Amino acid sequence: MQQLDETVEKPKAPAMHQTKGVETLLGDPKKAIIKLSIPMIAAVLSHTIYNLTDAIWVSGKGPASLSAVGFTFPFLFMAMSIANGIGIGSGAAISRRIGAGDKSSADSVASHAIVIMLIIVFLFTGAMIYSARPLMHLMGAGEALDLAVTYARIMFLGLILIFFMQTASAILRSEGDAKRAMYVMLAGSLINIILDPIFIYTLGLGVAGAAWATLLSMSIVSFIAFYWLFIEKKTFVSFKFRGFRFEKKILVDIGKVGVPASVSQMSMALMAFSITKIVALIGGPDGVAVYTTGWRVSTLATLPMLGVASAVTSVAAAALGARDYKKMEISFLFALKMGVLVESVLAVLTFLFASQITWVFTWSEETARIIGDLTQLLRVVWIFFPTVAVGMLSTAMFQGAGKGLTALIMTILRTLVFTVPCVWFFGIVLEGGLLGVWNGLVVSGLIYVPIAFGWSTSYLRKLKNIEVQA
Repeated sequence: MQQLDETVEKPKAPAMHQTKGVETLLGDPKKAIIKLSIPMIAAVLSHTIYNLTDAIWVSGKGPASLSAVGFTFPFLFMAMSIANGIGIGSGAAISRRIGAGDKSSADSVASHAIVIMLIIVFLFTGAMIYSARPLMHLMGAGEALDLAVTYARIMFLGLILIFFMQTASAILRSEGDAKRAMYVMLAGSLINIILDPIFIYTLGLGVAGAAWATLLSMSIVSFIAFYWLFIEKKTFVSFKFRGFRFEKKILVDIGKVGVPASVSQMSMALMAFSITKIVALIGGPDGVAVYTTGWRVSTLATLPMLGVASAVTSVAAAALGARDYKKMEISFLFALKMGVLVESVLAVLTFLFASQITWVFTWSEETARIIGDLTQLLRVVWIFFPTVAVGMLSTAMFQGAGKGLTALIMTILRTLVFTVPCVWFFGIVLEGGLLGVWNGLVVSGLIYVPIAFGWSTSYLRKLKNIEVQA
């Protein structure tokens, strides 16, 4: 019999006490995708609405403030990439063990995730705060340098909160408890939306106020998540830190998905850094304001895929742990059809209402001058949205399967092999300006789709062949 590259042992016989989340995770694959996706879509939607609201309030302070946030974004994204890598790696490992019926091992993975998170965030925070000014200068912040450094240093202080929330949410999702992961994100976004105008305008803190509002809201929801995991203790997994020792097998299992996931998301941060540099070279701070604002809108349109992808990772991991390859295929193809349909609808709506969306972000006199460029961006990148579904869900399936290196290669192909060169070619080489940059984004997505779809379906066929041979 052909063997899989897996670290999860053959499913164990003893039955586990199952929470509702675990019952969902191990039940009908289509229902599991829907039940796990909807809360996460709502959670990510709330977070993105906060980001958009934040941009709206900050835009009232002019393009320099908007670009200050934009220049900081790639580095915050890099930090979140590492945090997400820990969450994705540990979450997939937990789900596979739940599918295999091994609760004790699932508990150990959860404990490892928290310890790893604390070590990494301790090392990362100091380095980012110390390097804030040279990093912002490297990005080409120019006249927005001081604002960017101020905003960045405040946000870097809150990295412990970002890391903890990413890890805690991943643990909850891994056991099928997407609702509570949704609750903390909803609460954080709502608090942030309320605090933003108070800190930015009432207290007169400007763009720094936006950062302080974010930190305060994250502190509140982090306490809620901490209470659920370590005080209330009603989650499926349990944490055991007394006499804790690292286990090589668990470190490898988390690392083989988590490290590539972090690197793949860092490649997205590097992509964002590269595109921002190209946009700054072509359009200056105003161009960066257009790109970062437009990218926020694009994120809003593609955010449903984040929720669906998290569901695909958990369901695929549990199915693989149970050696139910048919269920794995059903869940992936169902999610893919749903994702492409949703993104196609959102793409058409973005194109039709581009002018109205632009107005929301250009309501002040200071930002009125970017109306034309922002509208143009939205009327080009909408074609990009359905391609995101194929790429993101394919990567999520491989992460759930423990194929972290494959997921990494796919992401690097999309971000650094296709997207950045296309943006550079259309924007710089062909002298297409900002419109060339937007066209480059679209073309790269269209090139990547057949590769992602072909790779994922080929892997699923291989699993089915193994099942037949067994």
